[in-house]
Amino acid sequence: MPTPSIWLATGLRTPFARVDGPLAGRDALTLAVPVVQAMGRQATGPVDLGIWGTVAVSLAYSNLAREVWLEAGLDPRTPTFTTILQCCTSMVAAFQAAAFLGRPGLDLALVGGSETASRVQIGLSTDLSVGLRRILQGKSAARKLAALRALRPRDIRLYVPQIKNRATGKSMGEHCEEMAKEWKIGRGEQDEYALESHRRAIAAQDAGFPQDIVPVDGLERDQFPRRDTSLERLGTLKPVFREDGRCTAGNSSQISDGAAALLLTTRRHAETLGIKPRARVVAFTTVGADPELVLTGPIPASHKVLAMAGLRIEDVDLYEINEAFAPVPLAWLADVGGDPDKLNVHGGAIALGHPMGASGARLMNTMLNALEQRRGRYGLQAMCCNGGIATATIIERLG
Repeated sequence: MPTPSIWLATGLRTPFARVDGPLAGRDALTLAVPVVQAMGRQATGPVDLGIWGTVAVSLAYSNLAREVWLEAGLDPRTPTFTTILQCCTSMVAAFQAAAFLGRPGLDLALVGGSETASRVQIGLSTDLSVGLRRILQGKSAARKLAALRALRPRDIRLYVPQIKNRATGKSMGEHCEEMAKEWKIGRGEQDEYALESHRRAIAAQDAGFPQDIVPVDGLERDQFPRRDTSLERLGTLKPVFREDGRCTAGNSSQISDGAAALLLTTRRHAETLGIKPRARVVAFTTVGADPELVLTGPIPASHKVLAMAGLRIEDVDLYEINEAFAPVPLAWLADVGGDPDKLNVHGGAIALGHPMGASGARLMNTMLNALEQRRGRYGLQAMCCNGGIATATIIERLG
């Protein structure tokens, strides 16, 4: 349902880093802390609710949101809980907060997500204990304890099988191939789109955008995009998911480490405390998609959220469609009828990276900053996630 009473106060994020890069020494908890602390300082009053999520290593924490909250030194009396919905995790955290806000004593919420892909390796083993057994094998109890204490966060990785859609038995990459085939999106078109994502991200970075980054461990801006890429280089990459496929590492989102957060409030609370929100949440929705074409979810989600808001795509000034794979935004443009010049104007996940738990909040931050920069009014954000779920949100810039 439309939520005219929910306002977006602000948003922040860490830089996004390559796997085993500058942020590899942090886990999902400690990577979240600098952003949560910075957001806490920006809150004019006490935060009433905290919701946080991660994806790949979610089982490593009893309640990640609570652990982040306490590690950040925020008020322990604040209720906090963890959420997870694959790539849509931090966006769903915002939806959940919106459902609570406006109730007695719940006027300001801090939500977001973090992902440390450096702590995950896909396809090697299903058992984290395998690596630990190797470290501890043949040692006395005292030496085992000493070995465990000596482990750094980057020493421990969670080994998981390649993530597949249970309903189809296919990986998301295989679904990329299915979508490219269904929508007749060729390899060249995908590579051209990927190159444009890098170009836009480079131009934005060189112009001092984004301005919502909290430096972490000496990293002050995204390690991406790739300044040395070209159509020729992209064309040399082999398909990853099928031998005769069209989807490569170059036209797919970059696995990365990062965290992002949003601060949400109500209009009444903002006016009472003198908070100057930056945008109004006009409408948001979550939809299911055909399991065989799971990446198409942003299309019906966008149609639905536009109808809820009483808007046409022509009324929207900018859109952020998550670039999980190049066919996702390309098919979205073709179906929804969007303007390519309004899409991911500062580059997307192909260029910037896709730390799954953080991407929803990152997309919202990017769109909000771009709307302010270009003096636009409405922005539409949509993203898909494994299993055939998608979210969409429309915001209206204030001021």
